[in-house]
Amino acid sequence: MNETIHIYHTNDLHSHFEHWPRIHAFLQERKRWHEKEGEVCLLLDIGDHIDRSHPYTEATAGLGNVEMLNDSHYDAVTIGNNEGITLSKKELNLLYTQADFDVIVGNLFHPDGERPNWAKQHHILTTAGGTRIGLIGATAEFTPFYERLGWKVTPGREALIEAAAAIRAEADIIICLSHLGIREDEILAAESNDIDIILGAHTHHVFHEGKQIDAVLLGAAGKFGAYIGHVTIEGEHSSRARLVETASLPEAEPEFNHRLLSYGKDMLSDPVFSNRRLLKAEWFKDSEMADEFAEALLLFSGADCAMFNAGIFMKDLKEGIVTRFDFHQLLPHPINPCLIELSGAELREIYLESLNSEWPEIQLKGLGFRGTVMGKMIHRELQMNGHTLEVQGNAVQPDHTYRLITLDMFTFGHFFPSLKRAQKTYFMPEFLRDVFALYFQKRF
Repeated sequence: MNETIHIYHTNDLHSHFEHWPRIHAFLQERKRWHEKEGEVCLLLDIGDHIDRSHPYTEATAGLGNVEMLNDSHYDAVTIGNNEGITLSKKELNLLYTQADFDVIVGNLFHPDGERPNWAKQHHILTTAGGTRIGLIGATAEFTPFYERLGWKVTPGREALIEAAAAIRAEADIIICLSHLGIREDEILAAESNDIDIILGAHTHHVFHEGKQIDAVLLGAAGKFGAYIGHVTIEGEHSSRARLVETASLPEAEPEFNHRLLSYGKDMLSDPVFSNRRLLKAEWFKDSEMADEFAEALLLFSGADCAMFNAGIFMKDLKEGIVTRFDFHQLLPHPINPCLIELSGAELREIYLESLNSEWPEIQLKGLGFRGTVMGKMIHRELQMNGHTLEVQGNAVQPDHTYRLITLDMFTFGHFFPSLKRAQKTYFMPEFLRDVFALYFQKRF
């Protein structure tokens, strides 16, 4: 191989479009530079470009994000969990219909084992100098969520090793687009004899100068567009990685994100209902908002009791005409309701854990939460009377099964480890805002 190859990669933008004009301008400038010098330039995104907490992404179901990637002339992407499980199956099947790039994801299938027609297990690009660049990709295995949406997802690391082996004889370089997270990437680098470069995402990790594991170079560019990754390959055995800090780039289109916010607001202007009274968002105490939301969850799910954190309410629910945009601003989180079956003894344990006095002030990041602090834990039809836990006013029986409706973010094991193992039913594709809007639509 006698040519120089430049790979620019982004990941986990999460619709933080305030950085996109600088990223776009930088990538187009670099592409012109390299092509003028007769060098190869590839643009890759490693997933979670979309995030439905942004009104523009919500309004366009991610199609606006794909248009941006088209405008920037990306060559290939893989999907993240935000593309994969925050869109309905129909929306995901439509997402890339107008894409000018390849979508590489080797571990997502229809239930019958067929790969979706918009996805490839691998793709091989041949440069003008004859270098064959193999691209493989995989996404994180949020198995219960994918199954509820009508997908089958397989172990990502195994899929990548299989894909790399399948094209090793046909490719001079194999580049992996991995939305699996840093731990999986490190194991993959140690296990695979075929992959040359792993570009990582999902856990928002940062490798300022890459990371070398055996013969594999790892690159990662953090989150929210703060960095752009740049890998340079010169010759058969020389590659290096670095990051470009987006904030150091010349300012470009400072009103870009504001325009997208306005556009999203206009597209979400459909009225939902006419509200008779202001409902205040309260993070650290009970409120009428919490009462109404608890009732919405209980009616929607048919559960015996409900539990959620008050920090989910990001705006007041205004008096007068309330639109889809208003509900989006109130509950911007890509969080689904989850019904959990628990014994009375297990429910009592969960209830007592939820009384942790430190939790309301915790600044919560991730798990789908797009707010600031956890806030007070709200319980409905679930209360302690002396030392006796009651559901709907009746003493909880240790061996009886109860149905608790809560938020999916509490099932990942961070706050309530036992819920990770419990029998669960995720409601999908409905987000919290959809459940709340439907409640008011039916009521008024």
